[in-house]
Amino acid sequence: MFRKIVSFTSKSKSTRFLPKSLHSTNYHNFPPSKPLSLSSKHVSPTQNSFEIISPTSLKGFNRSFSSGYHLNLTQYAGFNLHRTGFAVSERRGFSSETARESINYDVVIVGGGPAGLSAAIRLKQLCRENDVDLSVCVVEKGAEVGAHILSGNVFEPRALNELIPHWREEEAPISVGVSSDKFMLLTKKHAISLPNPFDNRGNYVISLSQFARWLGQKAEELGVEIYPGFAAKEVLFDESENVIGIATNDMGIGKDGSKKDNFQPGVELKGRINLFAEGCRGSLSEKIIKKYNLREKGQGQHQTYALGIKEVWEIDASKHKPGAVLHTLGWPLDHKTYGGSFLYHMQDRQVSIGLVCALNYHNPFFNPYEEFQKLKSHPAIRPLLENGTVVQYGARTLNEGGFQSIPYPVFPGGAIVGCAAGFLNVPKIKGTHTAMKSGMLAAESAFGVLHEGSNMKTYWENLKDSWIWEELRRARNYRPAFEYGLFPGMAISGLEHYFLKGRAPFTLKHGKPDHEATHEASKCSPIEYPKPDGIVSFDVPTSLYRSNTNHDHDQPAHLRLRDSQIPEAVNLPKYGGPESRYCPARVYEYVSDDKGQLKLQINAQNCLHCKACDIKDPKQNIEWTVPEGGGGPGYSVM
Repeated sequence: MFRKIVSFTSKSKSTRFLPKSLHSTNYHNFPPSKPLSLSSKHVSPTQNSFEIISPTSLKGFNRSFSSGYHLNLTQYAGFNLHRTGFAVSERRGFSSETARESINYDVVIVGGGPAGLSAAIRLKQLCRENDVDLSVCVVEKGAEVGAHILSGNVFEPRALNELIPHWREEEAPISVGVSSDKFMLLTKKHAISLPNPFDNRGNYVISLSQFARWLGQKAEELGVEIYPGFAAKEVLFDESENVIGIATNDMGIGKDGSKKDNFQPGVELKGRINLFAEGCRGSLSEKIIKKYNLREKGQGQHQTYALGIKEVWEIDASKHKPGAVLHTLGWPLDHKTYGGSFLYHMQDRQVSIGLVCALNYHNPFFNPYEEFQKLKSHPAIRPLLENGTVVQYGARTLNEGGFQSIPYPVFPGGAIVGCAAGFLNVPKIKGTHTAMKSGMLAAESAFGVLHEGSNMKTYWENLKDSWIWEELRRARNYRPAFEYGLFPGMAISGLEHYFLKGRAPFTLKHGKPDHEATHEASKCSPIEYPKPDGIVSFDVPTSLYRSNTNHDHDQPAHLRLRDSQIPEAVNLPKYGGPESRYCPARVYEYVSDDKGQLKLQINAQNCLHCKACDIKDPKQNIEWTVPEGGGGPGYSVM
């Protein structure tokens, strides 16, 4: 997405990346006979710079935005352009040496979502205010910034007002203010209006993926170097176990582990400070939390999660009411399963509709995707969607642990920000504003460390003194109240909202971790779901196509089984094979082998990067790791 010139100067403490106009047409500043990489043994520290080119800077590059972002391998000026956008000569030869190149920065940020980009922007703002030059890098696994970003989203601009006060004049993709706000309890055939606990006055209905792209542009204007299409696979440590950076995964590795013709070794991005903003259940963030016991050092309780499944529709103009907001509880979920639906009217005749299901549900036959299809058949919802068209589909997990589950976010060498730590406000159903604020606070602490010699511990102290802390503390008892069921949860949360207002002399605890909440199949009843009608409900392959998901088939599987025997020995006989149902992309299927025995088949190319498998597997046997950078969904309006 971004065009950079890479230069190496012997006077600089870190590699300097200078922005170049996105509209430049001079694409031939490197010899075609030489390979292109982030750093080359052919370039000395005093040599002239060379260019890294990315697909969105190339005129005529084969891509499609009609239903989302999509990239294919294509040719440009005699080079193969991989989905990451980096050119690789077909004439390149390889030796057995695969040493990774290393690039140094003052701050490395992992994740190009609202938290990571807000941190990057705040750091560069502080640099300008204090006439200091710090190098800041953001590495993003999506093919472009925003490609992996999905949310409802009714946006509260509180953090944005602080970060970019004049955002209205900066062409931010925020224009549809909330015009109406309703809350309903659904039964199978009825919708019962309830007192509305949400206060969405002054909020906006937005596409978070579009907003993230705009934040990326603002960050780049300030001098932040952004690398979309690079997946951070490994945390780097020094001899004292301090985090010193990350390494991206190797590109061009075949499914069998061999190096393909387009092989490129990963790159080490080393930061004096490293901020992890990977979003919910970030793979590297989770490793850091475990390594340094950050959960225990923080609020102490385990994290709880939900799975959100969403579609964006284009509907008839006569039915469209820009800014209309609807939230529901109840059907199609049973009274023991926490969750609800949302329906937001966006701009351009678009509406976003989704279902959020807590992942501590009990019945292994429960299928979140099919529950979402049922939701759309409700008499209060179906008429709105009929004669409409689905524009995009996607899914993502979200944190619901709230105040009780906040980890201590500081570790030697950096900090964890945003949803990777878990700052979502459950009763508000909002987390973007808190994620952004956490990134801003971490940036201020990082600047203090690098410029003033302070300590990253100030991030934790400032977090506890911020409005994030107070907001989550007041909301701490809502989510665990529903451990007792729908109606007790509504009663307790109503008491909290209208009377106690966060002043309860107690703090409720969460139940079992989500993976332990699954009951054995023998104790549960199978659930029969209706077949899709092709009008408002659809099968998984149809929906998956609308997500623009794409992975190179010839690469090592990024979904790994810690024990290959558990699916057939435990999950299938004991839990009925729940991985074939909790995944909203049909990544996991039990298929018969030559002997008629059911075996687990992993269709990794379908993966939406939602992380549900990493959370819900009963034996925690599935490890989600990053695939090649640029793979995964290609969201454009989610």
